[in-house]
Amino acid sequence: RDLVRSRGLGDVYKRQSMKRLLNTLYITSGNRYLSLDGENVVVMEDKKEIGRIPLHNLQAIVTFGYTGASPALMGACAQRDIELSFMSGNGRFLARVSGEEKGNVTLRKTQYRISEKKEESVKIAKNFILGKVYNARWVLERAARDYSMRLDAELLKKKSAFLGQSMNKIRECEDAGTLLGLEGEAASVYFSAFDELILQQKEDFYFHGRNKRPPLDNVNAMLSFGYSLLAGMCGGTLEAVGLDPYVGFFHTDRPGRMSLALDLMEEFRSVIVDRFVLTLINKRIMKPEYFLTKENGAVIMTEEGRKAFLSAWQGKKQEMITHPFLGEKIEWGMVPYAQSMLLARFLRGDLDEYPPFLWK
Repeated sequence: RDLVRSRGLGDVYKRQSMKRLLNTLYITSGNRYLSLDGENVVVMEDKKEIGRIPLHNLQAIVTFGYTGASPALMGACAQRDIELSFMSGNGRFLARVSGEEKGNVTLRKTQYRISEKKEESVKIAKNFILGKVYNARWVLERAARDYSMRLDAELLKKKSAFLGQSMNKIRECEDAGTLLGLEGEAASVYFSAFDELILQQKEDFYFHGRNKRPPLDNVNAMLSFGYSLLAGMCGGTLEAVGLDPYVGFFHTDRPGRMSLALDLMEEFRSVIVDRFVLTLINKRIMKPEYFLTKENGAVIMTEEGRKAFLSAWQGKKQEMITHPFLGEKIEWGMVPYAQSMLLARFLRGDLDEYPPFLWK
């Protein structure tokens, strides 16, 4: 809390936090088509109805594969602010349907102005990265504390100490190139200890480094899948508070890339996705048979694997926490929305600094 001085933030949050975490409908099979019937989304397979869900129960729809959805359903989702996302079978983001532009003109002009000024962008970007490194360090510290007899606690403490030093350098950083280097170095050190955190099924779930295009092992396949879901969540919440998810402060602009969503999700990678993946492995929720290796070496999840992953993901999003800055009880799934709101408040001048999500 000492990072930021706020002006009436508690009342602001209470006025804006009426948004509720509703259900997300995941369509895991690539041969299913979505259509609209009245106020319901209808799931079709081989031209036969296999299920229907009322739209008013949904916050988002995520479909994997290339069969698609009817224009009528896409229009209904846009009108009702239901995020409709299309993903490839292995979880790569393809497209998203959104309704009328909800951005506040003044807010977005401020966002664009800051994004064009490197010295101002760095001030925000380094708080995203500070949150990322802080939370990665917390994951290592928590593991060393809880499982000191089952893993190399001394190794984890050394890695944690390095991340602590990195945080000091990030706080003092004023250059985008230097910040990028510090972020990359910290991520490398964190992931060098990640295999230690895998306590079960070591023969099939091992981590020898981060690889993503394509993922080459079961753990990286799950991490990439989880990061894609998280990026989609962040993009939707940024739009909900009036920001442009495609214009960032740390990630450079690139056509079709949600740079600000990627900025925001940096804080959540370790505490939302990484810990979740470790839980799936260590509790044996994910099994070796849930993965396939393609001819090019890429590892993907089977449909059964995606179902198991997404079912647990939905449960994870509904778990309650106390937000470390706001002091309010919210679901994990609402954390990106809370941080998006805080970023918007900073850009409007209601906060002296953007407060990163520092989990404890």
